[in-house]
Amino acid sequence: MMRLILPRIGSALLVVFGVCTLVFLLIHLVPGDPVEAMLGESARPADRQALRAALGLDRPLGEQYLRYLGGLVRLDLGQSFQFQRPVADLLAERIPATLELAGTALALALAVAVPLGVLAARNQGGALDSGAMGLSLLGISIPNFWLGPLLILVFSLWLGWTPVSGRDGPVSLILPAITLGSGLAAVLARMVRGSVLEVLGEDYVRTARAKGLSEATVVRRHALRNAWLPVLTLIGLQLGGLLGGAVITETVFAWPGIGSLLVEAIQNRDYPVVQAGVLLISLAYVLVNTLTDLVYAWVDPRIRLA
Repeated sequence: MMRLILPRIGSALLVVFGVCTLVFLLIHLVPGDPVEAMLGESARPADRQALRAALGLDRPLGEQYLRYLGGLVRLDLGQSFQFQRPVADLLAERIPATLELAGTALALALAVAVPLGVLAARNQGGALDSGAMGLSLLGISIPNFWLGPLLILVFSLWLGWTPVSGRDGPVSLILPAITLGSGLAAVLARMVRGSVLEVLGEDYVRTARAKGLSEATVVRRHALRNAWLPVLTLIGLQLGGLLGGAVITETVFAWPGIGSLLVEAIQNRDYPVVQAGVLLISLAYVLVNTLTDLVYAWVDPRIRLA
């Protein structure tokens, strides 16, 4: 396992370093001036120059980059231009909301995808299979920025069942979780169907049927358990996508998480917050994918032996 773990950790660190560098360069190449965003267009040149010097933006780009890397080594994410507070404190306040939304969306996706995929596999080629795969195709095709306002229009404005936006109790979590989890549920349903169909053709499944076990028992105890490996890989890959999709969903529903903070920071050219937010999402993505590789190798001995 150590021969498998060490290369994974090394490649993960290399990816994180590349993301840090790329984010720093892109944020400084995007048109817009944070000083102008903070002071306005009517500010005097002397005031602009003083603020630029105070923020360290008057220094060469290479020096700014080295200071940025030095801060990351010391776990110092810097000071927000807009809020004049440590970026780490801002992220700490927003992380619980994002984790709550992502966790609920994942649980909802699994609750829908697993039964739907198994149902489609057990009725391959039938009406249930076609209907389930049609629903999954619809879930993949509908983007979050369209589904979110549609759900608000129907369930908040017309029916009045849920709040329009904000984070005010469990009811306010329903629409954002559906919006964020619908695409993941659609992808997982198709993967569960394909994995279960592949396993149902194995010899040990035919042996279980020959012993007189019911179809439900065969699927639950033999087929589904062995079909989880590719599904587990896909879940790991999609968890990072949940955080990325949360940026759009949180903006639509005014959900006070990392995504809405990131959008606000981009609008105000708040470089430290943008860099830290993108870095946090990238770290989560890399960490989840690395852990998924390791769990896959731990579950499947064939990978360790290879």
